[in-house]
Amino acid sequence: MNRKPPFAPQCPIPATTGDAIELAHGGGGLLTRRLIDGLFRPAFAETADDLTHDGAVFEIDGARLAFSTDSYVVRPLFFPGGDIGTLAVNGTVNDLAMCGAEPLYLSVGLVLEEGFAIADLSRVIASMRQAATAAGVRLVTGDTKVVEHGKGDGLYINTSGVGRLFAAARVAPTRVRPGDVVVLSGDIGRHGMAVMAAREGLGFETPILSDCAPVALAVRQLFEAGIEVHCLRDLTRGGLATALIEIADTGGVGIRLDEAAIAVAEPVRGACEILGLDPLYVANEGRFVAIVPAAAAGQAVDVLRRFGEQVAVIGTVEEGARGATVSLSTIGGSRVLDMLSGEQLPRIC
Repeated sequence: MNRKPPFAPQCPIPATTGDAIELAHGGGGLLTRRLIDGLFRPAFAETADDLTHDGAVFEIDGARLAFSTDSYVVRPLFFPGGDIGTLAVNGTVNDLAMCGAEPLYLSVGLVLEEGFAIADLSRVIASMRQAATAAGVRLVTGDTKVVEHGKGDGLYINTSGVGRLFAAARVAPTRVRPGDVVVLSGDIGRHGMAVMAAREGLGFETPILSDCAPVALAVRQLFEAGIEVHCLRDLTRGGLATALIEIADTGGVGIRLDEAAIAVAEPVRGACEILGLDPLYVANEGRFVAIVPAAAAGQAVDVLRRFGEQVAVIGTVEEGARGATVSLSTIGGSRVLDMLSGEQLPRIC
């Protein structure tokens, strides 16, 4: 295969103190986009669709495959509804599902801080095994590194995954068309707020549990039902708003959301209000959006409600002549959703 050589970035990343601080805290929003568009895309992308999705899709000897990788640096390592182990497995499984693929095999890389408790490591490994079994994938290879005490924050995990594509057509933001609708698979904001509560020792009257879970089976049933799925995106770092802004920007469309249709559990809404956070930007680990033709909206909702009740059509795709935007219709008006310059909550995945 002929490959184009890397070339210099056309949108260099300004080396400012502010950028360095944001990177140190995990980055997100505008900074992540600037890194991708200004550094990674010029170096690695060969087509317009490269680096626009949760993983890569390719073909080897007739086998249509997807590949994805992610690293997990959540703090604290254990939180209500999961831990860094379940997060690492489900995160990569879900990234493969967003490509329209059945997850098959995972690798795991562990970066352990010297002195990390064996009991805690055993607990994480058990969680990973349970999550892999639930998701129907196998952990088949891995690596372990140890860093000096104080240099690794306990434990970091990287997982990479390979899956077999079941989507006949490419699933990507570039396939989104005006007239499509946005279907949300459940309520939002629970993962980020569960981690925040555990980190800060916040005792809410009603405990908030992370939504961390695999979504591959739900996605597969959309395709098995014959639904024409144009785009899928899980709502991890940056939440619902960031995911849709990225889709609109890549697809060159506008997306109009109905705030009343977006489910937010009352404990999550209350916690966000107390902490001054917007649930639209809070991370999820078991939620995704499917963008489908309007004619398939009812069928898509019916399929996804087999896996949860709070499934809804939350928006429509519009012409992007005025620029790629995401707007939120609220009582008394609407507002345009902007990409955050940083993250509301760092170290949540």
